[in-house]
Amino acid sequence: MSEAVYRDPTAPVDARVSDLLARMTLREKVGQLNQRMYGWDAYRRTPDGGFELTDALRAETDRFEGLGALYGLQRADAWSGVEHGSGPGAEDGAALAELVQRHVVERSRLGIPALFVEEVPHGLMALDGTVLPVNLAIGATWDPGLYERAAAHAAAELRARGGHVALVSALDIARDPRWGRTEECFGEDPHLAARLTQALVRGMQGPDADFAPDKAPVVLKHFAGQGATVGGRNSAESELGWRELSEIHLPAARAGVRAGAAAVMAAYNEVDGMPCSGNRALLTGLLREDWGFDGLVMADGLAVDRLARITGDKVSAGALALNSGVDLSLWDEGFTHLEEAVERALVSEETLDAAVARVLRLKFRLGLFDGRQPTRSAPTGGEDLSRALARAAVTLLRNDGTLPVGEHVARIAVIGPQSATTAHQSGDYTAPQSPGTGSSVLDALRRLAPPGTDIRHARGCALTGDDLSGIPAAVAAAAASDLAVLVLGGSSARTSGTEFDANGAALPAVSEMTCGEGVDLAGLRLGGAQYALLDAVVATGTPTAVVLVQGRPHVVPDTGGALLTAWYPGPWGGEAIAEVLLGLAEPAGRLPVSVPRSAAQLPVYYNHKDTEYGGYADEGAEPQYSFGHGLSYTSFAYGEPRTDGATVTVDVTNTGRRYGRSVVQVYLRRLVAATWPRTLELCAFEGVGLAPGERRTLTLALEGIGDTVEIRVAASAREALGVRGQSLTAPDDTPL
Repeated sequence: MSEAVYRDPTAPVDARVSDLLARMTLREKVGQLNQRMYGWDAYRRTPDGGFELTDALRAETDRFEGLGALYGLQRADAWSGVEHGSGPGAEDGAALAELVQRHVVERSRLGIPALFVEEVPHGLMALDGTVLPVNLAIGATWDPGLYERAAAHAAAELRARGGHVALVSALDIARDPRWGRTEECFGEDPHLAARLTQALVRGMQGPDADFAPDKAPVVLKHFAGQGATVGGRNSAESELGWRELSEIHLPAARAGVRAGAAAVMAAYNEVDGMPCSGNRALLTGLLREDWGFDGLVMADGLAVDRLARITGDKVSAGALALNSGVDLSLWDEGFTHLEEAVERALVSEETLDAAVARVLRLKFRLGLFDGRQPTRSAPTGGEDLSRALARAAVTLLRNDGTLPVGEHVARIAVIGPQSATTAHQSGDYTAPQSPGTGSSVLDALRRLAPPGTDIRHARGCALTGDDLSGIPAAVAAAAASDLAVLVLGGSSARTSGTEFDANGAALPAVSEMTCGEGVDLAGLRLGGAQYALLDAVVATGTPTAVVLVQGRPHVVPDTGGALLTAWYPGPWGGEAIAEVLLGLAEPAGRLPVSVPRSAAQLPVYYNHKDTEYGGYADEGAEPQYSFGHGLSYTSFAYGEPRTDGATVTVDVTNTGRRYGRSVVQVYLRRLVAATWPRTLELCAFEGVGLAPGERRTLTLALEGIGDTVEIRVAASAREALGVRGQSLTAPDDTPL
């Protein structure tokens, strides 16, 4: 055969891909589409503290004379069993990656390197990786610029450890908070999710087609409709029509593709009766043909094998997934039989070649064939970024003047199962943290409160269960104080006692987990003892500020003087919460989801269809707190909005006595439409920080309005329902 063009770094990528593909055997091609092995099974620690490769890795690379991709080489958590002392950290993660890669290349006849794929859901899921607040907290910041900087940091950490590809949840829209993975959603609104997905891709991948040494290709999860499964049950069917899918669940993916996302992951759920990993209309018809996406499509863990329920066996299941548009499997057996599927004419070699070409193209873009070295210096500033995001996400839902803590407060009782721990401040998919990492609310208040402040603590109760034995001590502490800070919530923390399904989803019955993958709820209540604790503390008459640390909106009575939610703010979230309580920082967050009064109300998302009959005979249909809601320690006034059809301009004034941040939210209400319209739709937003008395003029772009609409500018969806709007009529050539 002619000289190897694929080894020439100056040749065009497509030419290199074609040349390499022509040299590969069918077996080698199939190997490039497989990602069957758990990365933590590829190595073990040696007595001298180094690493050695396992027979399992050798067998896997021998099977296809190479390795297409390896998942989770750096992963650490209770499911993998990797912890400090057994897994790679910041100091030796890159060395482990180099050791594995050297073996893979040596075992490949053509010297094809592997892709190292890692979870980066809210920071790199690895020992010593910076943990960020979960996506729901990111949504509460309404700050794409800040998130873009944090995403860039996470990518740099991944590349410094020898990783290549980042798996990041971004596409799921939170339509039912009973779903355990609600914490992985940016919120219930497609425009907010689209803006943050765009920021994610820009931050992680950067502007260049060939990734810079500190940038990483992103796999956007999950495509599509997984946030609307029946009953909020994980991996269940989604009863979505194509219009609902298009209007609510696809805009974030569309924004990610337009921003240049390298890959998407097909979701577990079905769309129109067909699971996403076997849905050609979705993966090929829409994603590739209509949108022009030319990147990689990865299946979720074991999703290809699940298709055997349709096809009857795993060989044909693999063929169905490949024919539908999946390029790379995850832990499945089905794709290992693609050679047989080609021989049985279940799939053409041309289709196989197209998938292999997409995998190889990504490897060339990363410079893996050329010895292009990623940055090996660990990036700095991650802790500061995590703190900034946590601070920006704290959302004040109710306040009767209890907050910020006044000068008259000399004694503070810090109470509740979330008050003195950092273990439950981070979400699912979090690696074990080194002792001393982060700060609890109690620790932060003791450090930040004015000198001389008497801060006492009582846990009161556990996160789960009905044990009330700790409540008397909590009541005594509250009664003897000027203020009670009651920190309640849930947990997505994986522990050694947690049991897991085959794909890593938690089985919640044996742990304190009340949220996370596999932990769906029929109701939205906290552990029973937490309500008893709340009632008892409030009954003392001591002013009470309730803080919720949670991965989904829970139903909590409005009995405290103040109510905040911090979502899962990450290890340093306790510090962010304390700063807001004490008035050292402003509550800047706004709700990315509507908060229901009860699970029986669901759904309560704001952008429902505009119907005449919206209530129940026994309970109202309105949420307790609406999408976009969030109070401040100051006040703002909005001027009369002006619009020219392409933009809307509004003056914002801080009319209070403190600095604060307002989030200007622009909603549209369709007056004339081709189909039945929604009550409101968010179409633009921008945050602005203002000093007391300061006024600023904001101009926000209006994109893709169409139809005849009314534009409303407000501080929340509920407020937007009551303000006077300005009508706009689409030009005659605007498609409806």
